[in-house]
Amino acid sequence: MKESKNSWDAILQKAFESARKYEMKCTGCAQTTIAGIFDALDIENDDVFRSASGLADGLGLTGDGSCGALVGGAMAISYLFGREKKDFPDMFKPMRSYMMVKKLHDRFVEQYGSCRCYDIQKHLMGRTFNLYDPSELEKAAEAKMYAHCSKVAGTAARLAAEIILYERNRQKGEK
Repeated sequence: MKESKNSWDAILQKAFESARKYEMKCTGCAQTTIAGIFDALDIENDDVFRSASGLADGLGLTGDGSCGALVGGAMAISYLFGREKKDFPDMFKPMRSYMMVKKLHDRFVEQYGSCRCYDIQKHLMGRTFNLYDPSELEKAAEAKMYAHCSKVAGTAARLAAEIILYERNRQKGEK
């Protein structure tokens, strides 16, 4: 059954708000984004959630890799639409998930100017932070990093959930 515009909006809002709240309370942008998406879509999978544990702040709190929220959104899409092990030899099988994740990437970069954590930090807070240094962690808190990153996680969750809903409906021939 095709979801109504109102139910889509409610799902997307729930993805945003859940991810945002998780990031403010628990941190770990890749996990908080996955949790927000999974809450909104009523999905339970602790293996996918756990797999995102080390991916926060540009991978392992380095800031130097892709934004963990973006990676979390990509993981949720890949979990739902990615290639299975039985299809591993088929190099074309993951093409749908590649295109969906590219759409997520492009929309995310359109909003934040980059997919790299440090670039996003600099864009939102005017500088980057080394979260392994206690004084830098304190400065990150003063710069309201948690509030900024919680919105990024919420946005990534909403964007990914929208792509997932669209693809689910497209598969059903309803969109």
